[in-house]
Order: sequence, then structure tokens, then C-alpha cells
Amino acid sequence: QVQLVESGGGSVQPGGSLRLSCTASGSILAINAMGWYRQAPGKEREPVAAITSSFATSYADSVKGRFTISTDNAKNKVYLQMNSLKPEDTAVYYCILQRPGFSKDWGRGTQVTVSS
Repeated sequence: QVQLVESGGGSVQPGGSLRLSCTASGSILAINAMGWYRQAPGKEREPVAAITSSFATSYADSVKGRFTISTDNAKNKVYLQMNSLKPEDTAVYYCILQRPGFSKDWGRGTQVTVSS
């Protein structure tokens, strides 16, 4: 069993920054990728960013140039640095872990609110 715990969410004004962190623990023998999804009120959950075990990254078009994903594989951690935040970034952000042969593991989410 795998547990994912997110932290770092909160409220910020437009143009501000937040850094999300996620720590994975449990039965983790190998990792294909870690990443972040988000779900805004009334909308479907969507991928935000991902990073593979070989450190290849991918981003949603809406966050490119503003968000940066990074990882500490030795500690099973993933981070999301979010700069130049916009009100449309308001959502619950979920950490995910992709292991070989398994469906995605999900954290419980952390709220990010961007408002003046």
C-alpha cells in the first residue's frame, strides 16, 4: 500500500507563488513517474505536470512557463513550484505516483486559492 501526502497549499493573491510538496511512502519498489493533477469547482480533474524517473518533465499548456516540477527520487518526494499564479489556478491539487504495473496512486489533495 502506498500513501501520498501533499502540503504547501493555501491562499495567495494573483501574481503570487506557492510551492507544493508531496511525499510518497509505503510499498514502493520502483517509480515510473510522479506528478500533479488539479480539479477546480465544477470542472473535471486535469493533469498539471509530471516528471519521470529519468527526470523528463511535461506540463499542461496553461501552466507552462509558470510552474516547475522537480523531484527527490531518493526521498520519494515531488514538488511543484507555482509562480505568477492566476485566479484560474484555483483548485484542489492532487499528487500522483505511477508505479510499473499499477494504476495511479493518489493523494488526498491540497487546496490552492488565488484571489485578491
